[in-house]
Amino acid sequence: MPLQVELYLENCLDDFSLIPPETWENWFQEWLEILNDYLPTALSYEVSLRLTTDTEIQTLNSQYREQDKPTDVLAFASLEANLPQSEEMLASMPLYLGDIIVSVDTAQRQAQQQEHSLSTELAWLTAHGLLHLLGWDHPDEESLMEMLQQQVILLEKIGMIINLEV
Repeated sequence: MPLQVELYLENCLDDFSLIPPETWENWFQEWLEILNDYLPTALSYEVSLRLTTDTEIQTLNSQYREQDKPTDVLAFASLEANLPQSEEMLASMPLYLGDIIVSVDTAQRQAQQQEHSLSTELAWLTAHGLLHLLGWDHPDEESLMEMLQQQVILLEKIGMIINLEV
């Protein structure tokens, strides 16, 4: 049985023409299948993705990370606290992995700097946020490179090629 993913997508820019909700859902489906080894056991999963502005992400970054500046992506994992999950609960509702918030303003600037499309940058940042939801982190250069390599794999799965310049 294929992995089931429910995506709650909120686009503060009210423009779903760049990447339609169905595309996002397909991407998360494919990504979670690749990342299956990092997923807690559940029948289905839920993720929240919010596409926002620099102003809003700066407020969140200041509030939750005490960094009063915009950032490209924030991830708030719901699985950080190892709360017991009963089999009945997991069978009746999706396991909520957490929230990913991406600044479209910052993504646009970074896409121009990297010389790729805004869609590619949004996918790149969202994949990065998803990895954080599943426990990945990058406190040092080695773990950062492992995480970036995993992002390359995730984007290749959806037909986007990223070359990491090392």
